[in-house]
Amino acid sequence: HVQLVESGGGSVQAGGSLRLSCAASGAMNRCIGWFRQPPGKEREGVARMTSAGVTTYVGYVKGRFTISRDVANDTLYLQMDDLKPDDTAMYYCVARDSCLCYGWGSSSYKYWSQGTQVTVS
Repeated sequence: HVQLVESGGGSVQAGGSLRLSCAASGAMNRCIGWFRQPPGKEREGVARMTSAGVTTYVGYVKGRFTISRDVANDTLYLQMDDLKPDDTAMYYCVARDSCLCYGWGSSSYKYWSQGTQVTVS
């Protein structure tokens, strides 16, 4: 049984940093990652990690965001540095029903956290 419970987020000035955490029970052997939904826009992928630990980032966060995990504690992280106003969004921790990651379609991720707001001004 997969359960994703997110924490972190908040408001920060441009150039600042935030770290999101996700208690991801039952998900460490799956493709896990982060999506976001900016105001008035559709959900978009941010970063993901296979069960083997291989990571992939979308272009607009590459070099600024880092996805990591603590397998022993079933926790997924998203370290966000050099934040920009365009990073303002609701952020979600996600997991697939597979150990493999492919594609960025939100419909391929079965499990979603409740979401947390990140606001960059």
